[in-house]
Amino acid sequence: CTVIFTRLATRDLHKPISILFCNLAVSDLFTSFSGFWISMLFITNPDITIFGSRDMLAPYALYTTSILSTIYNLVSIGIERYLAVAESMRTRFRVARNHSIAVVFISWVLAFFLGCLPLLGWNCLHAERSSSVLYSPFCVNYLIFIAVPNIAVAFVVPLFTYLRIIIILRKRKLRMKACGQATGTYKSAEIQVARTSISIWLLALVSYAPFFAGVIFDATNRRCHTDLYPGVYIFRNCTAMLITITCLGNPVLYTLKLRTLGAKLKALRCLSANRVRACTI
Repeated sequence: CTVIFTRLATRDLHKPISILFCNLAVSDLFTSFSGFWISMLFITNPDITIFGSRDMLAPYALYTTSILSTIYNLVSIGIERYLAVAESMRTRFRVARNHSIAVVFISWVLAFFLGCLPLLGWNCLHAERSSSVLYSPFCVNYLIFIAVPNIAVAFVVPLFTYLRIIIILRKRKLRMKACGQATGTYKSAEIQVARTSISIWLLALVSYAPFFAGVIFDATNRRCHTDLYPGVYIFRNCTAMLITITCLGNPVLYTLKLRTLGAKLKALRCLSANRVRACTI
């Protein structure tokens, strides 16, 4: 909420990256709200969060939707940062405000569609054999369908984009060094990108890898709920806490760190543009 109100108060939403930051904060807010909803259901009736009930479909669907939206936002921010760096090198494509709005709209539509599939009928209320142990009444095949491709995207795409940014900055630094020009700005930006990307990777790995492990456990496990109580459900609660930590860590990583990084990248684009003009003249 602090990130959202700060962005709105400063009227900084004309920048494409600011729109993505604000949307990421909205996704984190939805994740926190849905997690609080599930916690309240556990306090009032713990059995339905273990054995499953129709009352769990809506909060689990909202929880899944918010997590998917967060993943799509993280991927979008990585791609936007890559285009911001590569734009001054060899491409003429420039990320505009309309592009960011379109990405936000598409990500929410996709997240709502995939997250609400259990509400549309893909659930295991009447098919206990294929029901998930950790997230009843979700089906195991639905969790696999959601978790495997989306978590793969959350790891692979940011890895590619941030590595490409580091490679581009290093090439520019070496090129300017060969020309006898100062490379301090490029070196500083390269270090900042490396630190931020490592932090993003570690936070995503710590947050989503246990959830993915839980889905794999669901797919391979054939025992009933009571045989796994309470250890497996403690693990499930820990994965939910880790995802909540992601909601707390995202504003620190993106709103604070990348604000300075964005200024550095803007300075780099100005340097590159001046160099192109000088060569043309």
